[in-house]
Amino acid sequence: MKTIAYYISDYGYGHASRSIAVIRELLIDPKVRIIICHSFALSFIKSSVQSDRVTYRNIRTDVGYFLERNSIYPDRGLLLKEYKSYLSNWGEKVRVEISFLITSYVELVISDISPLAIEAANSLDIPSIGISNFTWYTAYQGLIEEHELRTFKEAYEKMDYYFSLAGSQDSLSLNNITQEYGFFSRDIEENEVNQIKKHINPTGTNHIVFLGLGMKIHLDLLDSLPIWDSLNTSFIVSSNVNVNRENVYQIPFDYNETQNYIAASNLVISKPGWGVIGEALCSNTPLLLLNRSSMREDQNTIKYLKKRHLCKTIDWDVFKSFKVDSDSLKLFESTDARDSNFKSEARRAAEGILAIMHS
Repeated sequence: MKTIAYYISDYGYGHASRSIAVIRELLIDPKVRIIICHSFALSFIKSSVQSDRVTYRNIRTDVGYFLERNSIYPDRGLLLKEYKSYLSNWGEKVRVEISFLITSYVELVISDISPLAIEAANSLDIPSIGISNFTWYTAYQGLIEEHELRTFKEAYEKMDYYFSLAGSQDSLSLNNITQEYGFFSRDIEENEVNQIKKHINPTGTNHIVFLGLGMKIHLDLLDSLPIWDSLNTSFIVSSNVNVNRENVYQIPFDYNETQNYIAASNLVISKPGWGVIGEALCSNTPLLLLNRSSMREDQNTIKYLKKRHLCKTIDWDVFKSFKVDSDSLKLFESTDARDSNFKSEARRAAEGILAIMHS
């Protein structure tokens, strides 16, 4: 039995959902044991990955973003404060992880995309794989001064392998073996999708729009947005979005397979989270993405998608007065030139991990 420590970023649910897709594929190999290291969405991961070969460890793996109130834009001051706080006892954090890796007999470290995991693995000469469309070092460039980012930069440079996911434009000088992978998603269940459609749109006369701003975004003005008044439109929102309208359906708090709700939609409107985009692409659902020019990660993802005609974008100030109608839906569908046979790359990513582990 080979033991993998799989570290997952604590920012939102996107890193968790895409990691679940890979972990499910890894567990097809009966010789794999996985320790999942995470905190923010740990209950979600536990209920999504149920195997006697998986254990869980509650640990804060990184910092993430912090957003301005009533905004989708980063709060630079708060981000710098939290980042410095996280690094204040960095040496002790690394020592704790080294002890964990030794006592758990870990043979491979996977990180999406915690620098702490890579630093500890390198100290023990345990092979490490970073898997992401960005590193927090490059994500913070332009938000935090370069000299402040040295610790994260040096940690990421110690990766042995980097699984570079679609949209990655990392500027690190990585002395590792890089492999490239496209978007992926947890598997979509067609019967479940059909049941969702019947529940939300029983007459079949409405458009279904998934509106996803992320689990970390809380907007007091959300309830007053004109978009909810769109004619002949039913909306799907996350369990944390409290909008009291007859045409708005919350995904139940205890429902994990949200990719099925995206597959049931005629349009996905979202911030450019990699996980949501992967789920939309894998279900061939058109994408309208909120454009945040100050966030490097978002811009890299949007650039990748636009080059391939896989999305449209909308600025936040325009979105605040936006409504969905038949003409706009036709526009999104007609400009969406993706391959309807788009395949999730989760299995290929897992095969790449297993090849490294067994070698």
